[in-house]
Amino acid sequence: MATNKNAQNTNDPLAGHTPAIRRFLEIKAQHPETLVLYRMGDFYETFFDDAVRANKLLGITLTSRGTDAQGNPIPMAGVPEKTLEQYLARLVKQGVSVAICEQIGDPSKGPLERELARIVTPGTLTENELLPQKQDAALLAISPAGRHGKRLGLAWLVLSNGHFHVANTSIEELPSELTRIAPTEILVPEDFKETIDELRPAAAVTPLPKWHFSVEHGTAKLKHQFQVQELTAWGLDDVPDAVSAAGALLTYAENTQCEAIPHLLPPVLEVQSQFVGMDSASRRNLELTQTLRGDDGPTLFSLLDQCKTSMGSRLLRQWIHNPLRDTRTVSSRHQAVESFLIAEHLRESTREKLKTVPDFERLATRIAMRTIRPKELAALRDALPLLAQIAQELITVDDPLIEEKVGELVIDPALYEKLHAALLPDPAVLLRDGDVIASSYNEELATLRELRDNVGEFLTQMEIRERQATGIATLRVQYNKVQGFFIEISRGQAERVPLHYHRKQTLKNTERYITPELKEYEDKALSAQERSQALQKSLYTELLEFADSFVPALQKAAAAVAAIDVLSSFAFHAARANWVRPQLEAAPGIEIVGARHPVVEDAIESYTPNDCHLIPGRRLLVITGPNMGGKSTYMRSIALIVLLTYIGSFVPATSAKIGPVDRILTRIGASDDLARGRSTFMVEMTEAAAILHQATDRSLVLMDEIGRGTSTFDGLSLAAAIAHELALVKKSFTLFATHYFELTKLEQTAPEVANVHVAAAENKNRIVFLHEVQEGPANQSYGIAVAQLAGVPNSVIRRARKMLNELQEKSQINEQLDLFADNNVEMPDEKAPEPDRTQALCEEIEALDIDQLTPRQALDLLYDLKDKAHEVLTN
Repeated sequence: MATNKNAQNTNDPLAGHTPAIRRFLEIKAQHPETLVLYRMGDFYETFFDDAVRANKLLGITLTSRGTDAQGNPIPMAGVPEKTLEQYLARLVKQGVSVAICEQIGDPSKGPLERELARIVTPGTLTENELLPQKQDAALLAISPAGRHGKRLGLAWLVLSNGHFHVANTSIEELPSELTRIAPTEILVPEDFKETIDELRPAAAVTPLPKWHFSVEHGTAKLKHQFQVQELTAWGLDDVPDAVSAAGALLTYAENTQCEAIPHLLPPVLEVQSQFVGMDSASRRNLELTQTLRGDDGPTLFSLLDQCKTSMGSRLLRQWIHNPLRDTRTVSSRHQAVESFLIAEHLRESTREKLKTVPDFERLATRIAMRTIRPKELAALRDALPLLAQIAQELITVDDPLIEEKVGELVIDPALYEKLHAALLPDPAVLLRDGDVIASSYNEELATLRELRDNVGEFLTQMEIRERQATGIATLRVQYNKVQGFFIEISRGQAERVPLHYHRKQTLKNTERYITPELKEYEDKALSAQERSQALQKSLYTELLEFADSFVPALQKAAAAVAAIDVLSSFAFHAARANWVRPQLEAAPGIEIVGARHPVVEDAIESYTPNDCHLIPGRRLLVITGPNMGGKSTYMRSIALIVLLTYIGSFVPATSAKIGPVDRILTRIGASDDLARGRSTFMVEMTEAAAILHQATDRSLVLMDEIGRGTSTFDGLSLAAAIAHELALVKKSFTLFATHYFELTKLEQTAPEVANVHVAAAENKNRIVFLHEVQEGPANQSYGIAVAQLAGVPNSVIRRARKMLNELQEKSQINEQLDLFADNNVEMPDEKAPEPDRTQALCEEIEALDIDQLTPRQALDLLYDLKDKAHEVLTN
């Protein structure tokens, strides 16, 4: 028998470990890639390789606990239970997923079991302490379809508020979608991870088994999650790729939460035609929510974020990244902003009340998931009357959109009444920390707390009564942890002890007694604390179950509060910065008078506004002028005004008429991508190619200094060809900034092209930037003057001016190349007689424009001519 037992132990890989370590290893085996934190008393511990990893990631102390089967110490590291969330935040920020194991059972009844409570990943956060206040943490699933995965299904959710979206896209559009959605975690099939990694997304990438991404699995998960028989109502019948992504998404979310996720809103199908499209380069170049340098500098979001709630700030970020093409929705926002602008007193009163409204969008989720803390529930309780007050004030505003949002603010008063009755005015932060439920809410709880809190008074009163009843003046009624409650009498007075006193303990000089009354009180008092805590926990659970039925109403009210916050903030900023309501036009075109860059204007004392007229017949503006003259600022100001128009904001201009726009596409600045083997010019051409493929006759295109990364002729040719494509083929509304003055001649041959320039003046070899955009081409580029401003040594400046004068004197260009001509080269007739070779050579030499040749070209040409001359002479 002993031999068989030893054989069994040999076959058991966990043999020799304590029950606690065995359970840790079992959970770890189920989640090998996850850091496991295992509750042991007041600490969350981790062991073996996880302990070493936690030591490196968190800098916590590495110790040991017991030994393994080979007698080696088992590494151990842990964090205090009270500071768990601080460490979780640090781990998640590093992209680490963490499995949290909690103790299950009653410690007074023997060893505790441990069960996996949840898995914390970058995309499944719900705790306020772990989430950025002004940004959602989205979990995105990508399901490739087709033979080469060119077609993709997307599904993403924000677990902290229940928002759930699906969409279809292509592999080419994926980078733009990743920038728009901004996920913190991406789920992909295992065989697709390498493709995603090549895009280097700013998110953790989690591979899953391929079977998670099937249409059948997705359909079943969606039907089960939302308890429906068909998906037709949500328009999902025709998007199987998105359905397969949704199945993987729901499965992963359920697994990490170790339970169902009941608070999810039904999926919203997004289609590309809903939004004004922007690729990732355009979002980056326009500095919508992040600067080009990636620092904390000003952005469009930071400028507009005058919101009083974090819910409003998050909605503002969504609107900025998702401008709408639907002019009815956009116009309704404009009208609401105007209503708030007119009703200044009401606007400021609303904003003042919003300051004290908590983030109950996330609190509603925490109610549904039963993780809300008492302090947070009390904050929600206190906010409900404020919502009623805001609704009461705003109902007087005659505006359809505001009226709609006011209607969504109304929540059944039963929720407030229940919370007001059940919760203490200032409850403990956590249930275990103290009192949460009001004693008046439950009679049994009140009795238990009276027992718990009035032990001292009871003992004093009983002592007085017993002294009077027995006549023993030295009698004392006392308590200690070892003996419990007792009556202490000196041995000299023992003869006077009543018969109902029962001896409990005999000491040297005293006797200790217990009475039936004191014993009964002891039983009640000693268990009162434990029983009151258990009852409070039960009452709190019942309270959350009651509040759970109000979660949909709270979610709708949160969305309404966020919208009111954003719209009133738009009005506040419009009043402060003198912005105007743009006019949405049905006819194509962009006509802006007095355009200003919103962020630059806010940062400087004086800003020079400029006009922009892009209309049919004038679709492409060639913008010339000096570096630092303001070309890029001017172009960005136009793009941002169009963007602001389509998110529903007023705009920084004197007036603005904006026609339909389907995309905003930009190619601005110079940067390389050496990690992926792409030079500055390659990045430039890649972005230009993307624009040419996407642009339509309703797109706004910004092209800045295209072609400058290569030789002069190559760059000029490419710039001219791209301008031709945009103006005459794509017919996009285009701002085309360039230093190639040859392009200013395009106005003469292309009916859609016009010239404008950024004005500057030079006085005594010093340049003055006027920042005014005027009609016509610039007369020079002022490059040397700008170099002088940059601090280039005067000796270099003087030499450069001399060389410039010499080059200009030698320039003999008399004819401008027609950049829009077909320039077809006719092939010689094979039957035509061969011309005189000497004459041909002479004509070739005569036609040379030597001043336009680079040294290398001249040398190559000289060798070529020598070879041709040799052939002529030898023949």
